[in-house]
Amino acid sequence: MTQGIDLGYAATLPSKEAVAYFRAKGAHISWNWFETAADVHARSFTAAKAARLDVVTTLQAEVQRAIDEGISQKEFIRTLTPRLQKLGWWGKQVVVDSAGNAEEVQLGSPRRLALIYNVNTRVAYNAGRYTQMMNNTDTHPFWQYVAVIDSRTRPEHAKLHLLVFRFDDVFWQTHYPPNDWECRCRVRALSAARMKAMGLTVSYGASYMHTHEVDAGTDKASGELFRTTSTTFDNGRVKMTPGVGWSYNPGSAAFGTDQALIRKLI
Repeated sequence: MTQGIDLGYAATLPSKEAVAYFRAKGAHISWNWFETAADVHARSFTAAKAARLDVVTTLQAEVQRAIDEGISQKEFIRTLTPRLQKLGWWGKQVVVDSAGNAEEVQLGSPRRLALIYNVNTRVAYNAGRYTQMMNNTDTHPFWQYVAVIDSRTRPEHAKLHLLVFRFDDVFWQTHYPPNDWECRCRVRALSAARMKAMGLTVSYGASYMHTHEVDAGTDKASGELFRTTSTTFDNGRVKMTPGVGWSYNPGSAAFGTDQALIRKLI
């Protein structure tokens, strides 16, 4: 089982911005994760195969508590397991949809809850950091991509480690972390003085961003193929494409890019 959120910056949770981001989310019911557009993911809470509102709201409430109170992944799983079992949303079950199609699906499980915890706390943290950094672009206009460099880090994510782009560079529209399932990357803001002291240079996304359509997944019952867009950054030295469905910025998708408006929202 995945252990904790395993981030060096986890001690910063909960920030008021992360709490505000998740609290603003509504509930959204979907069967497959790829049926939900990125902007809807940014503004609503959903869990694949959770087709009942009581299940979705139970999960959402506990994720909110995790962000509000900084509870551990272990506590999150321990608390939710009996509640979801009581609701009948647990283990592998054969589910029949409205068209009469039967499908064996994995509902709740410790592994599933670990993923829900990790994804939602990390997205909330990074969206919260986005609003914090957008409030300080006058003094810290340079944003640095920071990957966790260990054996679990994807090579493509490691390639972006320590690259710096201006806060308003197009790169951040599609490559602001998390950039895939279980991604642990983050962003930190730097001042011009700090940039000079560290000997850093600014990278640019313009001319190096390539957007294309990719298959997101196929509904097993209907056979319908869902497609989405994905954007690759390739400057000749570094090439990185976020995982399918992750090529967006959760902070700007939820709050926009207008600094004056963000200051009012948070």
